[in-house]
Amino acid sequence: MNYIDNILFVILLALGFGYFAINVKKLVRNIKLGHDVDRKDNPSERWKNMAMIALGQSKMVRRPVAGVLHIIVYVGFVIINIELLEIIVDGIFGTHRLFSFMGGFYSFLIGFFEILAFGVIVAIVAFYTRRNIIKLKRFIHSDLKGWPKSDANYILYFEISLMVLFLTMNAADHYLQGVGAHHYIKAGAFPISSFISPIFSGMSEGTVIFIERAAWWLHIIGILAFMNYLYFSKHLHILLAFPNTYFANLKPKGKFENLESVTNEVKMMMDPNADPFAAAPPMAEGEVPAKFGASDVQDLNWVQLLNAYTCTECGRCTDSCPANITGKKLSPRKIMMSTRDRLEEVGKNIDKNKGTFVDDGKSLLNDYITPEELWACTTCNGCVEACPVNIDPLSIIMDMRRYLVMEQSAAPVELNGMMTNIENNGAPWQYSQMDRLNWKDEA
Repeated sequence: MNYIDNILFVILLALGFGYFAINVKKLVRNIKLGHDVDRKDNPSERWKNMAMIALGQSKMVRRPVAGVLHIIVYVGFVIINIELLEIIVDGIFGTHRLFSFMGGFYSFLIGFFEILAFGVIVAIVAFYTRRNIIKLKRFIHSDLKGWPKSDANYILYFEISLMVLFLTMNAADHYLQGVGAHHYIKAGAFPISSFISPIFSGMSEGTVIFIERAAWWLHIIGILAFMNYLYFSKHLHILLAFPNTYFANLKPKGKFENLESVTNEVKMMMDPNADPFAAAPPMAEGEVPAKFGASDVQDLNWVQLLNAYTCTECGRCTDSCPANITGKKLSPRKIMMSTRDRLEEVGKNIDKNKGTFVDDGKSLLNDYITPEELWACTTCNGCVEACPVNIDPLSIIMDMRRYLVMEQSAAPVELNGMMTNIENNGAPWQYSQMDRLNWKDEA
């Protein structure tokens, strides 16, 4: 490899990682648009969750077929990309298989990488079959059309291309080692690509070198392209699953947070002598009162926004949702996808207006998520339990319901009737408080 190749490689590397860093900075900025929430409690439990769920894939294997296939792809990509370190060093300094000095251990690593690469190809073919030929119900749902459906297939194309390039590069290298080509030292074990290398018999050495170099360059370009594609893809969960599981809510499912402002109002109503100004600090001039609930992404907390970016779009939540199963409009997966779409729109608005959000007349509520979807939820927590990376669609649904009830008085007629009865009768039913205990006389 000459100096021009080295320089081109360094430029390519700088562009790839530079663009990735820009998008990571934008991602962090968007997540921080949410209001603060404390998720620093019980660090030992949080580390355990991250190790078991994000790293150990414990919730994935509840569906064994998809779980095992996913583990193969996940482990394969993580471990095979260890070789990226050698590729980077070789690319910068013009060396070839620099780490081969490790001898037998290097041969073991290359051989293990190849077996994993073959397993990844098999798993990807199975994923493609399930998604596009068998067409499992959760992959052809109405909320998974257009870009989300195409994105899933693009990822499969990316992954299989990278694995094929990896094995092609090794197969050509193995052949060139065998014919004693200059610069191609004998190094590595090739249990899979050694079956491919015979196809190069009869080709000139220069042709095989060209194929090996082309596969090498396309492999590293593909890895950098894939890395930068993540920001625009559902596969962002490859990175975000770890913080998402760490910062997940540890409280019992179904336990919702009371609004401090509402609690203070109730305390003042119950205590006529309470100081109304002691319940909350005085507001600064021009400060807008805190909103009850959420109507847009800025009203959610940063963990909920992290959830939105982490969504894998696997559809397990929607597949487990009783409201969706019975034909109602609600899809927890769509709730998360819509939240992410709106957050991206807000982020682009901020970029366009030099760091400041300018009201665009839109909101998460109504423009992306309808009240019909929100009120279809039974709050069973099935979606939360089903999610393989601990995403909580229910918390977003409940915050938006809270806004509808407390800010817009837009609860369904049945719920308004129930709340009126509780206010007047102390019970959800429409009868006098004097009659509340009549049932005991009939027992």
